[in-house]
Amino acid sequence: MASLKDLRNRIASVKATQKITKAMQMVAAAKLRRAQSAAEAARPYAERMGRVLGNIASSITPSPESPKLLVGSGKDDVHLLLVCTSERGLCGAFNSSIVRLARERANTLQAQGKMVRIFCVGRKGYDQLKREYEKEIVETVDLRAIRVLGYQNASEIAQKIVARFEAGEFDVVTMFYSRFKSVISQVPTAQQIIPPVFEKKEFSGAGAVYEYEPEEEEILADLLPRNLTTQIFRALLENAASEQGARMSAMDSATRNAGDMIKKQTITYNRTRQAMITKELIEIISGAEAL
Repeated sequence: MASLKDLRNRIASVKATQKITKAMQMVAAAKLRRAQSAAEAARPYAERMGRVLGNIASSITPSPESPKLLVGSGKDDVHLLLVCTSERGLCGAFNSSIVRLARERANTLQAQGKMVRIFCVGRKGYDQLKREYEKEIVETVDLRAIRVLGYQNASEIAQKIVARFEAGEFDVVTMFYSRFKSVISQVPTAQQIIPPVFEKKEFSGAGAVYEYEPEEEEILADLLPRNLTTQIFRALLENAASEQGARMSAMDSATRNAGDMIKKQTITYNRTRQAMITKELIEIISGAEAL
């Protein structure tokens, strides 16, 4: 049985941990408001960009002159998985859920005889994937020094991906991130960005006919790299909001668990103390009767 000193040390240690988890919960709640606003503000622009590009792409016939970012390389042999995770932990299953989705896709592709390459954005995803796919990881982007994510950060990632694509290192790019839904719900998402897959919208009535100047291929050649950057930037913002929401929930659970543990340890401490007092009283009474 633990001594009273050991029990007091345990209670003090859990109380100190509870203060830390409570502080982290409050910090995550403050950061969540800004991150959620940024993610929600980026959604309409990214969705509208994809809708415009889908409309233009549907009006042309794929040909050798079409932009490669639109039609792809013509093959489906090498897949690049762009896995976006956080730089820090203590956020529940946020990182592991994204990595799990990417791992399932990698295993499926390898079972089909495809080659897999992995591009990691975030240290936590790299730490988990390197155990099994260290040879497949081609590059890692570390964003720990970035306090506020900007469009430039996404642009640098997009430029690296486009350079590798133009060099013929892969044929298809799929991005993995967590879409923010609520504080207690973040949805791991896989989105193919090269060649892009546009959502088909059904419209009632006669559709409008547009004439483009310059030609559609020229417009796409300019907009497709910008769309790639926009989709990556949106994914980073969604991840930032999801990370803070997951951390807020995880720290709230940790704080509650610490409170329960303190109660149990306090009860054990009181019972042990009472048992020791009772034992001392019995010894005193027994000694007095012996005299």
